[in-house]
Amino acid sequence: MLRVTSALIAGFLLALMLIVSAQPFSGGTYKPTMEEPPPGVDNTARDVELPPELRRTPVSYRSDYPPGTIIVNTSDRFLYLIQSQTVALRYGIGVGRDGFQWGGIYKISRKAEWPDWTPPPEMIERQPYLPRFMAGGPGNPMGAAALYIGATVYRIHGTNAPETIGQAVSSGCFRLVNEDVQDLFARVPVGTKVIVQHQ
Repeated sequence: MLRVTSALIAGFLLALMLIVSAQPFSGGTYKPTMEEPPPGVDNTARDVELPPELRRTPVSYRSDYPPGTIIVNTSDRFLYLIQSQTVALRYGIGVGRDGFQWGGIYKISRKAEWPDWTPPPEMIERQPYLPRFMAGGPGNPMGAAALYIGATVYRIHGTNAPETIGQAVSSGCFRLVNEDVQDLFARVPVGTKVIVQHQ
């Protein structure tokens, strides 16, 4: 009887472990904080609705990084461009949704104004309804400019959907309103260090 009971308990625990291990990372929800607007729709006029705290502004920010360094804080949903040891320009950003956040130290590998958009194969697999290619322009999800992060598929870019700033909706890229990404684009050269802080 004891042997049968032990076997039943062991079987139950094994089944429970298999169920738990089959669950995707981050709870498996991958839910955005809001729905991603469809590509091709130009909502850039809604920039004026951006709350003041998400607009570009100089802030007190203590740092040992040299001026010109970009620091992305994914949990606070702000990008900081270091100006001095005590001041940074702060930009409100949209970040990756649950399961699509990441961190590390990289450099800007290239820059483009009004870039075309070719969703990577991984994104097409998850969202097969997306276009395979979209020329640059106001309805393009890449917005007015893009800063490419190292050899990754991720970018700091503009957006056709300013209502997503401050939200977690992307597949890992960081988006700013077009006015802000154009400002950042003009301030930083290729080779700029980018520190992505993910907690």
